Amino acid sequence: MSRPPSLTRRWLFLLLALASASCARHERAPAAADGSGYETLELRYQGNNGTVSPAELAEDLGYLAPIRLNFVGSTISGPASVQAVVTGDTDFGGAFNGAIIKLVAAKVPLVAVVGYYGVDEQRWSGFYVQEDSPIRTARDFLGKKISMNTLGAHSEFMVKEYLFRANLSKADTQQVTLVVIPPVNGEQVLRQHQVDVAVLGDIYRDRAIEKGGLRSVVSDYEMFGKFTAGSYVMKTSFIREHPNTAKKFV
Repeated sequence: MSRPPSLTRRWLFLLLALASASCARHERAPAAADGSGYETLELRYQGNNGTVSPAELAEDLGYLAPIRLNFVGSTISGPASVQAVVTGDTDFGGAFNGAIIKLVAAKVPLVAVVGYYGVDEQRWSGFYVQEDSPIRTARDFLGKKISMNTLGAHSEFMVKEYLFRANLSKADTQQVTLVVIPPVNGEQVLRQHQVDVAVLGDIYRDRAIEKGGLRSVVSDYEMFGKFTAGSYVMKTSFIREHPNTAKKFV
């Protein structure tokens, strides 16, 4: 069901190596010339196709001025977003808190600076199936394919916890296949029967519900209630060298 422990360790070691290399080549950015007191007036970031992030909304509303965001590409996962921060390709990224905790525990030089997404009555993700699907309980997930945006983050956590609460064994859970699919395509692969279950949230969930023909088996809100699920992160070196800019962002 999940990646072998050895692969997880290799991924952490890779991030550590990338962080060390990035720190070695990093140079302090010059202070902004406009007298604003900010060390840099640009923050590089990755966006998510089809969604607007809190940082993008903040910029559009003028809360970040005079600092501007510089879109450098798209990502579909928190781990990839954080990796871009570690390598120095972006100045901030966001991920599921569980993934961030693992990286900090592995001594990756990152700091979670502020929560950026969570779960409540209006913002939640659900396990969606076709309306006529026989899948109604956790045990029905066995032998099925579940699509999600990435492994090792929020959606995989949801699956594991749901199966755990149903008292399914480790051998049972290994019968569940997790399939990485960009969120914008989750509804499509479900309707085309390429997967049995799709994790849908936010605008992707709303769009799917509007079209009809799908139903939710369970949601993260039903399992956990309200909670802050993910945070924006910055490198410790970036915060140290750009304290005013970082404070303004937060």
